[in-house]
Parts: sequence; C-alpha cells; structure tokens
Amino acid sequence: MAFFEWLETLSFSMWVRESGSLWAFPMFLFSHTLGMAMVAGGSTIISFALLGLWPKAPIKPLVKLYPVMWWGFGINLFTGVGLFCADATTRAVNIDFWVKLVFVAIGVWAMARMRKVVFANPALDTGPVPQNMKMLAWVSLVCWFGAICAGRLIAYVGPVAGV
Repeated sequence: MAFFEWLETLSFSMWVRESGSLWAFPMFLFSHTLGMAMVAGGSTIISFALLGLWPKAPIKPLVKLYPVMWWGFGINLFTGVGLFCADATTRAVNIDFWVKLVFVAIGVWAMARMRKVVFANPALDTGPVPQNMKMLAWVSLVCWFGAICAGRLIAYVGPVAGV
C-alpha cells in the first residue's frame, strides 16, 4: 500500500486529482472515454461484421480500423495510468478496477488475435465466416462490454476516494 500512497503524492497525480484546470481530471476522463470509444467501437464493428450483424459488405477492408483502435488503446493506457495514479490507494483495492483490467487484457488479446487470424485468412470474404472467428468476435464483444460496465461501476461500487 505504501507504493500506491507514494503514487498519489507525485506532483502529476496531485495535479490530475486537485487541479481546477479543465486539462487535468476532466480532460483525462474525457480522453479516456474517447479512447474507449475508438477501441470498443472499432472492435464492435469488426465483431458485428464477423457475426453477420453488419450490412453485407466485404470484411477485409475493416482492417483499416486497427490503427484507430491502437491509437485509442494508447490514449486509454496514458489516461488510465493518470487516473489510477490520482487515486491509487482507492483503485488498488477496488475489485471492479481489477475486473475491468482483466476484461481489457482479454479484449486486447482478442483484438490482436482477430487481426492475425481473421484478416490473414485469404478466404475471408469468399465464404461463410468460420466458427473460430465468430467465437473471437463474441469474446471481443463480451470483453469490451464487460470492461465498460466494470469501468463505470468503479465510481459506484467499492471504496470511495477520500472516505
């Protein structure tokens, strides 16, 4: 716990937590939401296409979403670390935070795996989508939905900052 207390005393952490500037906590939270939309939104489009829940169109061009999704993940990594540091002692003992991280880790794995397995398949747009690709799509959808829900619950379930 001493490490998390130390994180909270860093000038960066105090600035994110206590500054009245829009560039501190509000911008970190907004940017985290924007990054999440880029990652989860792109993954959802690809997953829907693989599951046949998207308009009939070739799936292969959706590979162009990956740079956007990786940028979104980078934004989330940076802003997530900042938000964590601002309230490390509370977040470190919040089970919802750790559940969110598990969903994110599996979601990122699924995203990378889809890139490797789905878009490397030369027969992707020539026939039905194989079952293993559909399973990856479901894993991705469940993980990003779970990460979003667990992330929102962090503010309402478990220990509360400053109490």
